[in-house]
Amino acid sequence: MGISYIQKSLLALAVFGLFVFSYSVALAKVGVGMGAGEIRVDEPVKLGGIYELPSLRIFNTGDEVTTYGMGVAFHQDYLQLRPDKSWFSFNPSTFTINPGESQEVSITMLVPLKGEPGDYFAFIESGPVPTNAPGTSVGVAVATKLYFTLIPANLFQAIGFRISSFFETYSPWSWGGLGFIVLIALLVIFRKFFLFNIAVRKQ
Repeated sequence: MGISYIQKSLLALAVFGLFVFSYSVALAKVGVGMGAGEIRVDEPVKLGGIYELPSLRIFNTGDEVTTYGMGVAFHQDYLQLRPDKSWFSFNPSTFTINPGESQEVSITMLVPLKGEPGDYFAFIESGPVPTNAPGTSVGVAVATKLYFTLIPANLFQAIGFRISSFFETYSPWSWGGLGFIVLIALLVIFRKFFLFNIAVRKQ
């Protein structure tokens, strides 16, 4: 049984459509931009400190909707000390941006209670999150340089600075929470003392 003219036309149209779709996917461009050159922490960084670094704005310079992620990277050509990646948190850490739009990302650096004093360097980078979509490239990334100096301190100084940094960073909620805890403690003490006085008087 031969193939009719209509069937041949439909087959040719399907092949042509598949070719056009594959070509458009191949031409899909994934890009990323960042609105900062470098970040320098001018004040000496202390052990146990909590630091809100300048926010970064990530741009989708491509022509398709893309999901990006944040991270920390290093380069062997830089001789400064390397902060651990666990020191940093990003909000948001992953996000999706439409072509031509951008997303602001806040960065918090939580310095541990123990660490080696000295000059530190790292790259704060962003790039597309790997997906299984055909034709996408995740080899692109953009980064800004981060510089800071960690000064020496003993463990007790680090703990004290961690506490003061916590209240300063999360104020006024931190002070409100402390006030609530103090109030509860006073109520518990008052209740025990008041009940004790009643018991003594009954005797």
